[in-house]
Amino acid sequence: MPVFDFKNSPVQSKIPECTYKVFYSSNSQPSASQPILVLDNHAAQLKHHSSGVFTNPINRTSFEFQGEDGIISTDILQIDARFVSLLGWLGEHHIHVRLSGAVREDGYAVYKIRETASGGALKLSAEDGFLQFMIERLLQSDAPSEEIPDEEEEEDGDSMKLTSIQSITDFITCAGRTLPDNIRLWARRNLTVARSHEVSPEERRHAQRALSIMLNIHWKGNYFQAIDPVEARRILDEELYGMEQVKQRIIETIIQINRTHTLPAYGLLLVGPAGTGKSQIAYAVARILKLPWMTLDMSSINDPEQLTGSSRIYANAKPGIIMDAFSMAGESNLVFIINELDKASSGNGKGNPADVLLTLLDNLGFTDNYMECMIPTVGVYPIATANDKEQISAPLMSRFAVIEIPDYTPEEKKVIFSRYALPKVLKRIGMRREECVLTEDGLEAVIDLHRGTSGIRDLEQAAEHLAANALYQIEAEHAKCVIFDAKTVCSLLG
Repeated sequence: MPVFDFKNSPVQSKIPECTYKVFYSSNSQPSASQPILVLDNHAAQLKHHSSGVFTNPINRTSFEFQGEDGIISTDILQIDARFVSLLGWLGEHHIHVRLSGAVREDGYAVYKIRETASGGALKLSAEDGFLQFMIERLLQSDAPSEEIPDEEEEEDGDSMKLTSIQSITDFITCAGRTLPDNIRLWARRNLTVARSHEVSPEERRHAQRALSIMLNIHWKGNYFQAIDPVEARRILDEELYGMEQVKQRIIETIIQINRTHTLPAYGLLLVGPAGTGKSQIAYAVARILKLPWMTLDMSSINDPEQLTGSSRIYANAKPGIIMDAFSMAGESNLVFIINELDKASSGNGKGNPADVLLTLLDNLGFTDNYMECMIPTVGVYPIATANDKEQISAPLMSRFAVIEIPDYTPEEKKVIFSRYALPKVLKRIGMRREECVLTEDGLEAVIDLHRGTSGIRDLEQAAEHLAANALYQIEAEHAKCVIFDAKTVCSLLG
């Protein structure tokens, strides 16, 4: 196999010809049948575990390991396109690794790579576990486009001693192509600022902080796997009693996702009296979608800058709440729960915070003033709650599919209290059902005492009160069980 002499080449601006085949995969769980790379094993000396180093960092063509008769160099035959830059970096820095693989007819199929400390070799990063983090991020990413990147997209390793800068540099070098195009370019610019001595320490600090926030988020595509409608219905039945029309609307949304493999163009707006389970519905939807969820309480927002972040020109600048949500979730696909949308303040003269949400809801991207970058929002599914939709502006309303949440009837409240609320409390505090018994007239009394309240929040508090009183009588007064009839319920809760 020819070796390309990069240093003596008359044309150094071109990428050397690769001597292996690249295949394109989005497989997230490598195995012997779907490996990361395949090595030539005609000498039959590569076993289940093999330790060594990748060599020829410019061509990235071989792997050296200790064989029976000394050092053996074997060629890379095939490699997952996502790992080309990473293996090149490992070779360039002479990082010792341990491969796990399987012997196949076409070669040694590698499905796991781990860093090992050997021979005083340099580590990929000063942070423990960084290589495994890198590999996991690459495995979770989609296959790159089938084109060779321009040479200017390659980054050299960083010789600075700052660990965080080193890790950021390593990530951009090895996994930069997993980032959206605009974020990859943004990261290079900010890394230049973070490493520059021609800017102020404050500017370097802000650039480094922004990079750390951005690169710790897993930026996913907008493709969604199909969701089992039967399992979705089971989750809804587990979390919500009744509400058949609400459940039907949610299942319809699931069917739409399964057909298009993308999120619907509109979020959900859940409108109903306080305590009717609007937030619980939102959490159930996040569970069905298997996405992390973050909440935003609009009643506490009085300045748009709380959402959009502040400019880096200020010493105390920081990202906004929306960017914080991405950072805390750790990925770009999430359910964004916007509570009390109807209570959004008109602000302090700097604008209406609710209007800032329009770009987020349009899925066209969101710009945070601190990050100074357009943040992709195609994987964000907004679910808003409100008590009164008349208080919501028309532009915001047009971004949602509205679901009216009716209040529960007295009969529904009886079922919820006796079958769900009270048993749930008893289980949580370790009591048996026979230790706290509620009679029929006692149940009627509970419902009658809360007839003027909406939702079931007050009923849940009543269940807490009854259970706590029963536990006190059992522990302090040595009662065998406590029976609550109408008289004792009225005495305790009235």
